This record gives sequence, structure tokens and C-alpha cells, in this order.
Amino acid sequence: MATDRQRRKADVFAALHEGEPFVIPNPWDAGSARVLAGLGFQALATTSSGFAFTLGRVDGTATLEEVAAHVELVDRVTELPVSADLENGYGADPEAAAHAVTRAAEAGAVGGSIEDWDPGGQIYDLARAVERIAASVEAARRLPFRFMLTARAENHIRDNPDLDDTIARLQAFEAAGADVLYAPGLATVEEIRAVCRAVSRPVNVLAVPGLTFSEVAAAGGQRVSVGGSLAWSAVGAATAAALAIRTGGDFSGLGTSALFRDWLAPSRDAED
Repeated sequence: MATDRQRRKADVFAALHEGEPFVIPNPWDAGSARVLAGLGFQALATTSSGFAFTLGRVDGTATLEEVAAHVELVDRVTELPVSADLENGYGADPEAAAHAVTRAAEAGAVGGSIEDWDPGGQIYDLARAVERIAASVEAARRLPFRFMLTARAENHIRDNPDLDDTIARLQAFEAAGADVLYAPGLATVEEIRAVCRAVSRPVNVLAVPGLTFSEVAAAGGQRVSVGGSLAWSAVGAATAAALAIRTGGDFSGLGTSALFRDWLAPSRDAED
């Protein structure tokens, strides 16, 4: 059952998609969620690859129940709305995708994304992909608050950079009721602009180093996420410092928790 706290978060999250473009960064654990909230971001989205790393695994290997527990923890430690990366819905059937949406909402999420990629190694045919999104939308609409359902077209990160097909898929997902449309892997302003002009729902864009937030927003993007990149930036910094210690006894790369103490200080979880 939804709480007043979750309803408030849902209202905030929905309103963000009707206002100015915004960045929704992707924490990979509770600590990173706290830090991102402390930095002033307005919403958070989980990352399947970053979370899988915390389990010592590769992307695509976490279970729905593990993800739900992760979502619950991230939601609990900040007052920001949380959207869940639900991968392919943890099953090929539309019912699986619908259940993933319901389970994420039970864990505290006020949004979530469903992919058109089967972990078995193929993109679902369009009819099946649309059926899965329609079932997810139906599950979202049954909730007692506004759940922002994001439909993902995976072509560009699955070795099929067919922009026309990507646009056709996003248009079909929009017709099926998706609230947000997302094609990770768009690499140029021209690609982003083409997608945004072809649909009427808010478009999420995956950040790439060669584009700025201003460029993405000017091309029509409403929301910018970073996927697992922040997690890998953190892991890269830790690896570099550890390698310097192992190979040269150099401790100069070690950091301190002092910067983050205010953000990580114990706080009472928000009550309804």
C-alpha cells in the first residue's frame, strides 16, 4: 500500500517531467544515493550494472527480489523520488514485466524502466515488445499514485544502431501508454533531436562524454541519466589508488570521509 511519503515523491517526480530538463543520476548503493542527494539533485534512478557490481556480478544477473531490496534501501535513505532500472522485467512474458513494475512500487519506487532486450541475446520483435510495455503500463495505472513508466528501445547499445527502427519502436511504446521514452546510446545532437521530434512524451537521454547537458536539452531531451558511469568512475578511482599502493607503496591517492560526513550522518527515516 502506498504511503503519503511515496505519494509525495510520485507527485514530485511527475512534475519534474513537465518542467525544465533535469539530470537524474544513478546511485549504485545507499551511500552514493546520500551523496547525490547532498549535492542537490532532484531525483535518482538505480543502475542495474552498478548494483550488480555491488554484488560482485556482471550486469543482468541480479534477481527481481535483490533489485527490490536495493530499491527499498535507496528510497529509504533520501527524500528524493527513485526510479528503478527493471531491465527486461525479469522475464520475457508481459506478465513478468508487469509484476516487476508492481514489485518496484511495493519497494518504494515511483518510476521504472522496461527494456525491449531479451538477455538471451536478441531484441524482442515489435509486437512482443509493445505487448510487454502495455502490460507494464496497465500495472502502473493500477497503483494508487502516478508511476512514471519508461520504455527503453535498446537498439543503439545492442549493435543495431538503426535510428528509424528505434524511432518506430518508441512511437509504438508511446501509443501503448509509456510516460517516458528512452533509447540509450544516442550519440549525437542530431539523433537526439530526431527522436524528440518524432514523439510527444518526455525523452530520457543517456549522457555521453561528448555532449553537454545544455546540448541535450536544446535537442529536446527532458531527462538525462548516466547509467553505471558514476559507479565506474568511483571504481576507477579506487582501482588507481589501490594499484599505486600495490606497485609502489604510494598512499597519496587515498581519500578521506570528512567531505561526506554531513551527508552520511545517521538520520531518522521519514515517517508517513
